[in-house]
Amino acid sequence: MPPSALEAVAESQGRTQDNGRKRVIVVGLGMVGVAFIEKLLDRDAVAREYSILVLGEENHVAYNRVGLTEFFAHRNVKDLYLNPESWYTDMDSTRFAYRIGIKVSGIDREHKSVVCADGKSFAYDILVLATGSDAVLPPDVATQGGKGVFVYRTISDFEQMIDWAERLDEGGIITKKRAIVVGGGLLGLEAAKAVKDMERFDDVTIVHRSKWLLSQQLDEVGGSFLVEKVRETGVTVRLSTEIKKIQWDDDKRLTSVTYQDGTTEDCQMLCYAIGIRSRDAIGAAAGLTCHKRGGIIINDQMKSSDDSIYAVGECANWREQTFGLIGPGVEMTDVLTWNMTQAKLHAPRSFTEPDLGTRLKLMGVDVASFGDFFADRNGPKKLPGRHGKKAKSAPTKDDVRALTYQDPFGGIYKKLIFSADGKYLLGGILFGNVSEYTKFNALVKAGRPLDKSPSEFLVGARGDDDAQVCSCHNVSKGALVVKIRDGTCKSIGELKSCTKAGTACGGCESTVKGIFNAEMKAMGAEVSNALCIHFSMSRADLFNVIMVRKFTTFEDVMKNVSTNPMASGCEICKPTIGSILASVYNRHVMDTQVHGLQDTNDRYLGNIQRNGTFSVIPRISAGEVTPEKLIVLGEVAKEYNLYCKITGGQRIDMFGAQKQDLPAIWKKLNDGGFESGHAYGKSLRTVKSCVGTTWCRYGIGDSVGMAVRLEERYKSIRSPHKIKGAVSGYVRDCAEFHNKDFGLVAVQAGFNVFVGGNGGMKPAHAQLLQENVLPDRVIALLDRYLMFYIRTADRLQRTARWLEALPGGIEYLRDVIVHDKLGICAELEKQMQELVGSFFDEWNVAIKDAKKKSAFRQFVNTDKRIGTIETVSERGQPRPADWPAELHMKTFVARHGQMKCGSPHPRYDENGSAYISCPLHKRNYILSNGEKAGSCKDDDAQSITTFEAKEEDGQVWLKLPPGVFAPYNATAEALGSDPTSGSNPNRIVKGAFIEGYPNTTVLEGVKAASYMVEMVKKYPGQVSIYATGAMTNVALAVILDDEFARRAKELVIMGGYVDDNMYQATGTTNEADINSDINLMIDPEAAKIALTAPFPKITIAGNVANQGIASQDFQAEIYQVKNSYSKLIHDYYPTIFPFWDETAMALLIDPTLATNTSIVYMDVDTAYSSPSYGNVHVYQKALMPPNVRTVHYVNTIDAKRFKNMIKNAVQYPKTCADLKKL
Repeated sequence: MPPSALEAVAESQGRTQDNGRKRVIVVGLGMVGVAFIEKLLDRDAVAREYSILVLGEENHVAYNRVGLTEFFAHRNVKDLYLNPESWYTDMDSTRFAYRIGIKVSGIDREHKSVVCADGKSFAYDILVLATGSDAVLPPDVATQGGKGVFVYRTISDFEQMIDWAERLDEGGIITKKRAIVVGGGLLGLEAAKAVKDMERFDDVTIVHRSKWLLSQQLDEVGGSFLVEKVRETGVTVRLSTEIKKIQWDDDKRLTSVTYQDGTTEDCQMLCYAIGIRSRDAIGAAAGLTCHKRGGIIINDQMKSSDDSIYAVGECANWREQTFGLIGPGVEMTDVLTWNMTQAKLHAPRSFTEPDLGTRLKLMGVDVASFGDFFADRNGPKKLPGRHGKKAKSAPTKDDVRALTYQDPFGGIYKKLIFSADGKYLLGGILFGNVSEYTKFNALVKAGRPLDKSPSEFLVGARGDDDAQVCSCHNVSKGALVVKIRDGTCKSIGELKSCTKAGTACGGCESTVKGIFNAEMKAMGAEVSNALCIHFSMSRADLFNVIMVRKFTTFEDVMKNVSTNPMASGCEICKPTIGSILASVYNRHVMDTQVHGLQDTNDRYLGNIQRNGTFSVIPRISAGEVTPEKLIVLGEVAKEYNLYCKITGGQRIDMFGAQKQDLPAIWKKLNDGGFESGHAYGKSLRTVKSCVGTTWCRYGIGDSVGMAVRLEERYKSIRSPHKIKGAVSGYVRDCAEFHNKDFGLVAVQAGFNVFVGGNGGMKPAHAQLLQENVLPDRVIALLDRYLMFYIRTADRLQRTARWLEALPGGIEYLRDVIVHDKLGICAELEKQMQELVGSFFDEWNVAIKDAKKKSAFRQFVNTDKRIGTIETVSERGQPRPADWPAELHMKTFVARHGQMKCGSPHPRYDENGSAYISCPLHKRNYILSNGEKAGSCKDDDAQSITTFEAKEEDGQVWLKLPPGVFAPYNATAEALGSDPTSGSNPNRIVKGAFIEGYPNTTVLEGVKAASYMVEMVKKYPGQVSIYATGAMTNVALAVILDDEFARRAKELVIMGGYVDDNMYQATGTTNEADINSDINLMIDPEAAKIALTAPFPKITIAGNVANQGIASQDFQAEIYQVKNSYSKLIHDYYPTIFPFWDETAMALLIDPTLATNTSIVYMDVDTAYSSPSYGNVHVYQKALMPPNVRTVHYVNTIDAKRFKNMIKNAVQYPKTCADLKKL
């Protein structure tokens, strides 16, 4: 095929392409090679960091080598292609190109290029070797060079075999033709099947030196079953046999073979399938480290001994292993492509011991092996769970037990290997029926204890799959099991939706759930009600234990109930136990024994907001409030500059309260008749109401009065999750009772009571619990309902999800709460009465308790305050200032005793690893040393930066990473480092240094940035800052001194070129044209800092300099007055260049020189992966993004006056004496 543009570029010896992408050369277009290409193209689709060229030695694109046995049926190679040819030809040629039928003969590591047999070479930045393996021939056979001997590896091999077999009929001399396949492994059986399908031989024989076929995947019993099945197909099988001699005729054509026992058989075709050897020759010739038994040695990241060369698949040797299966090769490509594209944003991956299990159909027979399938013969490679942890020596065969099942009539054999105690499945072999392969393999990979005895996996437990589970929809147990096992349904909800079981009366729901949990466990999926790693029981069980045994402290619970009594708990069990203790005893959440158990909001009795301040929401029961109370709210909000908003629950929320102000705010609210609204807790929030009969002409009941009574009763009770209620005085539902945890609607006979509604992320319509409830019976009914929910729900489970999971659903709840089926209604009512009877206002207690109040001080050792909250005004109210799009860090030293930490103390998980929780984002971050330091335990997309710290001489020192701003520009720009964005030298071109990239000094030993800061401090409002090219030192000066930009007179830039968005901003096509082709690639991050700094004025002179060209005529005009300056310009200044710096300096000296200036908003694209990285984008005000500022962009100048300024300056230069006169 003709070379593409990408190939033409790759054929050159440059290191990077014109599009800036790294060049990846892949040698080998087999199944592993194409897997690598597909994954890299997919994972690089956004960043587009790489361009790929693949070189394939065969004359075909990648095909399914495992499916070679099907080739004879259609004789069409294209039917085996993994991707159609159009997949290759339609690809974006700047990202991918391919060449087939080209052999790579060598690697030039010094010049980073591959050399092909046709003499062409291709340059690479990254080289990936996927050259696969060669089939092995015995040395004596390979040297004889006779006709009729083949290997079975490629399409070419198969085509040669077919051609030879067809030509055997020529002459008609041979009456009985025999083909022998040497090797009874996977490849040998595939070859035997292919030869048999040719239908050219009267006898096909498999010769195998082991006692049974497939000896690397099956044990002797399974192999014997396979031998029998293969013989049934008409294939002869010779076991424990080897060929000792091959006979040829005078034309070197194969005639017969002699076996080791002396027997000779006629044979017209011999096919060897006895193994493979890695194709590592080009790697070895290039000096890459290779294993003595074959294969390019790689590390866990697929890297060879050359940092730019990787190997994947059968040509690679990982930990002294080469893998002849496709699966491990694909796993290698997955690791490599992930690290090439995603590791910069995430932790890198490493290759681990691959899954060598196989599931194949050989000679018409289904065969599978999984896990450690020879553990009973060789001893287990490892033991899971506590077995592995306690082992003092390597495990042996005595540590495992095997169960087997043989059905000689059905041709079925199963062997499952378990740990000696039968708690873990380690591996197994399946023959004839492999339908359970997926389930068994998942159990092995999960490595979890089994939930049933080993025998049940072979013979099954007693039970009838035909038994009816759901009589409403006539659904059997077997129908449910099928949907679970085949992966159709992965949750109880999906199972109910798919089969309809449990969706009618709900009576079978508990049975459905039990079947689902049992099957999921059997497949290796964990289904557990355990609260966390410290408790084996559910939250509901733990609640009952605490209540019955009357535990009153966290320590009591851990000591008596926890699986690890010495543990300190975790972020799951601590808040849960704190909530349970509050639900049972209603203790103040800031009491010493329970304060440390609370979530962030409960710790400070307020909701923390995105800037670290808190919201204050006093209770306004049923939304009813007097004018006097409204005035109190207004006065408090005004005094503390709080943002006010009416909530959906008919309350007023005041945002922006600083922690140290909370007690004073609560005191004023208490004095005005308010108490805590508990908006911060998992408790009752509000009971919303319409005005009902109080005002509404349609009202049937007193909705406001009922809502007030309910909110006053249930305020402050702690529950598994927040609770919301509503009361509507009429069926029009103005209070929206249908989406509340409990909702009432007034009817003629009283109230209809609904429960289990939710309006959050997963809305749920409330269900009718009881209708026509008398007004004086409502509270008793809700007492039972709420207390039953508090006692039985899981942690953080809303009533909607609780009701869905409740066995029997609403009918069961109705039986318990209305009909008292369990006989606990009186107990529930009594418990609720005790709980609500112990009410106290948490705000009021915190104000009066000095110890609790002290927790709200800004600093623990002083009453002094420091203002740290930045706000902006929006629609007449304060709100938090937006976080900057990019954060820049200053170098600092935190002095011991003066540093305030806003984060909680570190926690420790079950492994003793430290982590810390962010109170703003509800995330946990790893603090332990290592590559995962700073990564998020809850969300892979998030992370924090961690620093090594030490205390020395009373000071706390942090070790900052390379590239972070230092107090002086000490990052050695000349060596290729970019001081504003890190230490990657590829972020900036070397030419930038030649162009005057700033590492200059104005005085010996004084850095430019420091000098600018010093001068601006000395002469505030008088110093103009001028920048040309990169603005690194301007950015450094801005970072060094927060007031630098404000103190300067202005910033004038030569080189701030913009894109064609100028047309959008100015509406002038000419201006867009002249400013459409240049950018700020030299140091975009510095440009971003400079262009967003608070300089009083920023002026940019870009292509306007083209109006002042140093033409020959103009130079001659200058040279009419001869002096050293005019001679210099006349002799050396190029006539094709404009007066760039001179233009900008002239505008600095005389701003009136500009005749046309656009005032626009500018931003710099600093996203390194963006195709517009470094571009300066221009916006009009209506379309500008946040955090940008106005810039004066000069479009035209008075060119005549400008040239006169240059001519006068050169012909009659000012002396120092002249300047002194000025």
